[in-house]
Amino acid sequence: MNVIKVSGTSRTSAVAGAIAGVFRENKRAEVQAIGAIAVNQAVKALALAKSYLKEDGYDIFFVPEFVDVEIDGKVRTAIKFIVEAR
Repeated sequence: MNVIKVSGTSRTSAVAGAIAGVFRENKRAEVQAIGAIAVNQAVKALALAKSYLKEDGYDIFFVPEFVDVEIDGKVRTAIKFIVEAR
């Protein structure tokens, strides 16, 4: 399963659709964001995906955690949200 990467310029509705699609397929999704604006977009997309999936009968929750990722040879700290069903 691929990690859904969110940037500060990501459209929340597009990310929410991706989260919902991955969740429907795998019953789990992972969303990753680096930086305050990207994390804000990710949280809004998670809230929207929750409402999309609720219409399909899924009750999801998400757990944030810090992860280190390497980008262009530099280690950055990202926030990863793990999305699962209750």
